[in-house]
Amino acid sequence: MRYFKRISDKVLAERLDAFGAVLIEGPKWCGKTTTAEQLAKSVIKMQDPNMSNEYLATAESKPSLLLLGETPRLIDEWQDAPVLWDAVRTMVDTRQTPGQFILTGSNAVKKDRIKHSGTGRISRMKMIPMSLYESKESNGKISLSELFDYPNLDIDGISSDMEIEDLIFSACRGGWPACINIQSRKAQLMIAQNYVDTVCKEDISRIDDVKRDEFLTRQILRSYSRNISTLAKNSSILEDVVASGEVSCTKPTFEDYVNALTRLFVIDNIQAWCPAIRSKTALRSGVKRSFVDPSIAVASLGLSPDALMTQLKTFGFIFEQMCVRDLRAYTPDFNSHISYYRDRYGLDADFVLHLSDGRYALIECKLGGKEIEAGARHLNEIRKLIRSHNEDEKQVPLREPDLLIILTGSKMAYTRTDGVKIIPLACLKD
Repeated sequence: MRYFKRISDKVLAERLDAFGAVLIEGPKWCGKTTTAEQLAKSVIKMQDPNMSNEYLATAESKPSLLLLGETPRLIDEWQDAPVLWDAVRTMVDTRQTPGQFILTGSNAVKKDRIKHSGTGRISRMKMIPMSLYESKESNGKISLSELFDYPNLDIDGISSDMEIEDLIFSACRGGWPACINIQSRKAQLMIAQNYVDTVCKEDISRIDDVKRDEFLTRQILRSYSRNISTLAKNSSILEDVVASGEVSCTKPTFEDYVNALTRLFVIDNIQAWCPAIRSKTALRSGVKRSFVDPSIAVASLGLSPDALMTQLKTFGFIFEQMCVRDLRAYTPDFNSHISYYRDRYGLDADFVLHLSDGRYALIECKLGGKEIEAGARHLNEIRKLIRSHNEDEKQVPLREPDLLIILTGSKMAYTRTDGVKIIPLACLKD
């Protein structure tokens, strides 16, 4: 089986050099265990059907026994025995040596299940499904880190190898590593469909041993999918969930399901960026609805590549989900994060990509055509607002954006005369 190198490989190696243990979190099937196995010297898999009962019994009586082995020692799906967290922390304190353990898990454990945060001992890193560059579909001719380091980098004429049809298929298939070793395109599409089925039938209840309804889970995922890349309120999504009359759901129940899906790393909403360039009443601060991978929305809605070929407006929202997935993959360090900007005057930026050193980029996602002009206008207007704000001596100056970018589904990269960089998503890498 081929292993495609992941951006997380380097991140994991760096953190093992600095910390006693590293926790890799993220959705199931995104490649956490396989990536960890590239560096692990010994492995224990808590969900091994032949050994799980023995492991759980040992964890209950003397968890330190499960930590014995050549290091780095991988403990896969550690959350099945949350006591292992504190056992690892204690062992790290005892040995006082970096690179002791790698923990992997597909759901976030509630804080009340562990006694100590692990700060300073256990470093948390998040993995997500593969970006287009990691799946070898983006040619990677434009480096995001190089763009930040050299804002005047010449990108004119660099072209993508992917047509719009290729982008649509990739979004429907998703970034699931299992697809890599499957030749049949039809079979590749089944991975995301099976992922959604497993979440609805098993994971939604298994995460905390609370029985939840499969059909209601599907309805919530379907409604969420209809509202991806929007600021739809919980009340609006809930209304959509119950509109058919096929299912009933109260607000607390809805919030419980959404919380469970978030802990499973299925839902990955985007927070607002609220700089002091507009009055607080003018800025929108609700979350932008988002999944960890675009294929979840496609599978939840029962769409196909053929259907999306004739629904490019719908694909525009799904394309935005693919953009945010890849941007997250390309900026995996400690404090990098993504937000969005939108105010009540209609001015917005799909994403604000913040680096850990304070630099940031304003980013719009447009399939192409006339949308690019509108996107560039919005980015320049936000930059103008920031400059106007900074001219007021009474205001605390705000850093101007380091980059203005429009990610597109088109073929050619170039820099506009106003400085906005037009970059095909399939040319980008970390």
